[in-house]
Amino acid sequence: MSSKTRRALARAVAPLSAEQFLAEHWERKPYVATRREPGRYDDLLSEEDVERLVCSTGIRYPAFRLVKEGAKLDVADYTEDVPWRPSPFTGTANVERVLAEFEAGATIVLQGLHLHWPPLAAFCRDLEAELGEPVQANAYYTPRGSQGLPVHHDTHDVLSLQVAGEKRWLVYEPAVELPLKDQRYRPELGDPGEPVHDVTIGPGDTLYLPRGWLHEARTSRTDSLHITVGVNVYTRLDAFRAAIDDCADDVEFRRAVGDEALLEDDLLDRLRERLSSEDIARRRRARFVKTRRAILEGQLRQLRGLDALTAETSVERRPTVIVDVSAGNGRVSLAFQGKEIAFPAHAREEIEYAASATSAFRPRDLPGDLDDESRVVLVRRLVLEGFLRVTEPGSRDRPSPRGGAAAEA
Repeated sequence: MSSKTRRALARAVAPLSAEQFLAEHWERKPYVATRREPGRYDDLLSEEDVERLVCSTGIRYPAFRLVKEGAKLDVADYTEDVPWRPSPFTGTANVERVLAEFEAGATIVLQGLHLHWPPLAAFCRDLEAELGEPVQANAYYTPRGSQGLPVHHDTHDVLSLQVAGEKRWLVYEPAVELPLKDQRYRPELGDPGEPVHDVTIGPGDTLYLPRGWLHEARTSRTDSLHITVGVNVYTRLDAFRAAIDDCADDVEFRRAVGDEALLEDDLLDRLRERLSSEDIARRRRARFVKTRRAILEGQLRQLRGLDALTAETSVERRPTVIVDVSAGNGRVSLAFQGKEIAFPAHAREEIEYAASATSAFRPRDLPGDLDDESRVVLVRRLVLEGFLRVTEPGSRDRPSPRGGAAAEA
């Protein structure tokens, strides 16, 4: 675990350490960190950022939506299609209508911020490197004296980071413990009963809710902005499903069940063979790495500077890259950002060095048997693929944002 990754999780759960939080609260019980520290999360998303996004950027649905307890808000009532060729900009915020709904008590929800808002994209990626699980982020800007959503539960674990204002949270025991994605809360599951937590959090505070814990959030006399960071875990059911899918290469699993609906006794043994801890960890990791989207800040400038790259150019691993290195069949491969890049086996030492580097380096610094010209070709390829980046002048000795442990996290 790198220092920056530790800061990302610790920033949310302090004064608990990351290790204590994971041991005592993760998937077990809610946690509240009361700090009243205005500005703690402003660099991730501030009220000014929200106003700029909503009022000045032509934001479009589903990057935003409005919600209001007890009212059904139709997207068409606060968005419009802006004529353009060859296609209109559909679902564009009608700012006057959005503001009118906000003044009438509607919450502005900014969705998928890990996809399009760089500060939260980087924050979520740091948490992913720590937890080994996919992370997402939404934000909720609620006017004073209003409520956005009724009692519900989330099907992912949530860290709620209070940016501005205050919000009162009522938390209830789960109706479904650790629900799956399709196990949404319904009133038929029963009345939530009495709250087990009634807490008001303010700027810089954090509330953690394991998936399944029922809750509702209300503002006080102030407008409220909070970020929900959701963690989508790989469950034991996911592990079983992946193992079953892995059985597709066994013809005995492809045979018809037949009218008797009987299965051969040894099929369970064949399935069990695919459920070793090593196999489960391998499939989980492979799915996680494959589905991490690229975060390529400044990549256009990087590409334009490739011709100037020399053996003396300072480069570093991108801090947002999560990678696996494998070797076999006469090659060494890097798997990251949904792709796999293969190199000849004789470049293994250079590749492994680049993948685990904890600070900036020059192509000339790479170990192994490649000559300087080949090292430059290799580094240029890794910059082109978004794995490495050229650092700013004078940054050669600056520590990388993520260390070697994160490269394997």
